[in-house]
Amino acid sequence: MIRLTTFITAALGVALAISAAPARAQDTATLTVTFEGIKTQKGAVMFVLSAGEAAYDGKAPPAGQAILPATAASVSQTFAGLAPGRYGIKAFHDLDGDGKMGSNPFGMPTEPFAFSNNAPASMGPPGWGAASFEVKAGDNTHVITID
Repeated sequence: MIRLTTFITAALGVALAISAAPARAQDTATLTVTFEGIKTQKGAVMFVLSAGEAAYDGKAPPAGQAILPATAASVSQTFAGLAPGRYGIKAFHDLDGDGKMGSNPFGMPTEPFAFSNNAPASMGPPGWGAASFEVKAGDNTHVITID
């Protein structure tokens, strides 16, 4: 079984930069992702935006990724120029600033984490079916509770 921390950390990678999947201008979508419920306002919320199950499972590059300083109870990131379709998000709140999701000796996360649709984790991250959501052409928002 893949440990949850290994899975999320591998999906997020070490160096995160903002990017977006290319699409034609008239068919593009904008997605604003908001993380709310941040109790400890230090460190950063790190997340990946996956356009498809392969990317969500770490077998293809993400459509976008970001590091958001956790300076308020909620933080947001907007991605423009996305192709409409199904997306999924994996995130964690890097409290200690080491760029990795902390875990105990049993592989259980010691830092807050979350998934799109607020899908619950059970013995590993939720599957694509539970975490994926539709992004349509135009403006879209997705809110995730992380702490």
